[in-house]
Order: sequence, then structure tokens, then C-alpha cells
Amino acid sequence: MAFFRGLTAVSRLRSRMAQEATTLGGVRWLQMQSASDLDLKSQLRELIPEQQDRLKKLKSEHGKVQLGNITVDMVLGGMRGIIGMLWETSLVDPEEGIRFRGLSIPECRKVLPTAVEGGEPLPEGLLWLLLTGKVPTKDQVDALSKELLARSTVPAHVYKVIDALPVTAHPMTQFTAGIMALQVESEFQKAYGNGLPKSKLWEPTYEDCLNLIARLPPVASYVYRRIFKDGKSIEADDSLDYAANLSHMLGFDDPRMLELMRLH
Repeated sequence: MAFFRGLTAVSRLRSRMAQEATTLGGVRWLQMQSASDLDLKSQLRELIPEQQDRLKKLKSEHGKVQLGNITVDMVLGGMRGIIGMLWETSLVDPEEGIRFRGLSIPECRKVLPTAVEGGEPLPEGLLWLLLTGKVPTKDQVDALSKELLARSTVPAHVYKVIDALPVTAHPMTQFTAGIMALQVESEFQKAYGNGLPKSKLWEPTYEDCLNLIARLPPVASYVYRRIFKDGKSIEADDSLDYAANLSHMLGFDDPRMLELMRLH
């Protein structure tokens, strides 16, 4: 009974949060942005304070609510059935499958901007949706594509770390080593070390996240071509979007492959 009372409490919290989000403007993915609001970070700077206040209010009013009991079976089963985190960006329904900010995959394919008419949605658009809760315009997605491209330069030491490994090393080992080598440029580490207030730490976190996302394609393609293409890497194409550039740098330029990469 305690478990079901916990589920009831969660349902009430979700309902309350949904109402508050609507009031605060949190659930605004049905509204299309104006083409002038092209900077993702500016959008977040506007949204994050109200979400911080919302969570403070939630903790203040419901912080002592019990959500259920934990059994040994739950722990041994990989936390199965344990409510362990509050998240809003996605939800996996056992019947409907995954939803991103309330939108199913078919719905995302209908409303998110595409590179070609009738094509697959651009992953930059999904990133915008996940971070802001809003469906972006094509101009916003194009601006984000350019920003990611501008951030995509990988420091030379990263490739040296990868090259220090045998070519026969597993691709994920080489890829992970490259990602870890990127950490030395962490903006979060610098800001945290300098005592930036907790409420402001989202800004260096944002910088690290976008830098990492931007640099994943060149690192991944470098590893792939090091193993399978005699190390002959391919430069990024400034005219391409994020997913298409990954495909291009891997060595696959067929338009159908570009669309497949955008879908994935």
C-alpha cells in the first residue's frame, strides 16, 4: 500500500508541476519562436531562473512527501521501480514509447525543422527542444548548427592521446580516451574552482555541454578513419549541418546516408 501511495503522490506532483509549468510558461513547445531569438543560451538565461524558483517551491511545499518503500529486490534489480530522479526532458511510456518534452517520435518528425523538405528532423532541433521545451524555427536550428560548427575544433593533444593507443584498440576505447582528453578545457572546472555561485553554474555547464557535443563528430570520425581508412581523415564541410557533417567526415556523402544520420 505504501508503494501505491507513493505512486499517487508522484502523480499529484506531476499534475501540480504541469499546471505550474503552464502558468510559468514552462510548457511552451506549442509556440513557435520568432526568428530574431536565435541564441540558445539567451533563451536558457531567460528560462532557467523561473525553473530554479519552481523547483525551490516544489521542495519547500512537498520536500517531505514519501514516494514509496525500497526493497532489497528493487536494489538488486538495478533500482527497478525506485523513484530516484525528477526529469522532464523525456519520458518512456510502456505503451506509447519515448516522448521528448511531451512529443512522441512521430510528432517530433512532423514539427521539428528539417534539412530538406519532407526529410528527417535535424538533431539540433531536438537539442533545442530538450533544453528549452520549445519547438525551434528553422532559423534557430541553422544558427545552432553554425554555433556547433564554430565550437568543433578539437585541440591537438586529443588526437595525440588517441594516437598513443594501438590502432587495434577497441573503437570505443579510443573514442572514450579522446573525450576524456577534452576535459582539460572544461569551463565548469574553472568556474567551480573560482567559486562561482551554484545558481550560475549552469552557464559553464552549458559551455562544456555544447563544446562536447560539437567535438564528438570530429573525434568519432577520426577514430573510425584511423582504424578502417588508414588514418586518412576528412575535414568538416562548413555548409553541412551537424549530423550530415558526421556522415561526411566518416566518408559517406550519399544524400540518403545524410538523412539516415539525421534520423539516428
